[in-house]
Amino acid sequence: MYAIVEIAGQQFKVAKDQKVFVHRLSEEEGSKVNFDNVLLLDNGGQVQIGAPAIDGAQVSAKILRHLKGDKVIVFKKKRRKGYKKKNGHRQYLSEIQIESIVTSGAKKKEAKEEVKTESRKEKAKTEPKKEKTKAKKEELKKESSADHLSNMTVAELKTLAKEKGLEGYSTLKKAELIEAIENFKS
Repeated sequence: MYAIVEIAGQQFKVAKDQKVFVHRLSEEEGSKVNFDNVLLLDNGGQVQIGAPAIDGAQVSAKILRHLKGDKVIVFKKKRRKGYKKKNGHRQYLSEIQIESIVTSGAKKKEAKEEVKTESRKEKAKTEPKKEKTKAKKEELKKESSADHLSNMTVAELKTLAKEKGLEGYSTLKKAELIEAIENFKS
């Protein structure tokens, strides 16, 4: 029996009592961890494939130790330019041993449910803000009418002034026309 499980962003094919090196896990050495993101299960030829994960499946493991991986040398060079850079890197790893693979009946982590309830509370807090936004929208509409007038040409403004019944608009400049139309409205 084996499973393909996602651990710390990487996918591993694991079997019972197998030791695996994974990216550093936050738990202490000797503690047990459960991985519920099982993508595939093979139980004696019967293959289950998740979409994306299998519900109720879980892989339990024990953290044996935390360590650093082998040093990797990163060497960069551009020929004939005198450019050389040498850099080293050691990856932080955790060694885990797979203790059991559960095919069904395992419970998912409860942290996801807490996140959902918090988001509902946050939505309740944002509802009073909707009333404030309505008032802001009304103010913006008033300002947008002034913006609308400023986007019009002088000839369009003069015809608008004529329709409104303004007198003496023919000698006014654009800014004066806009001001006169706004004052005439109120």
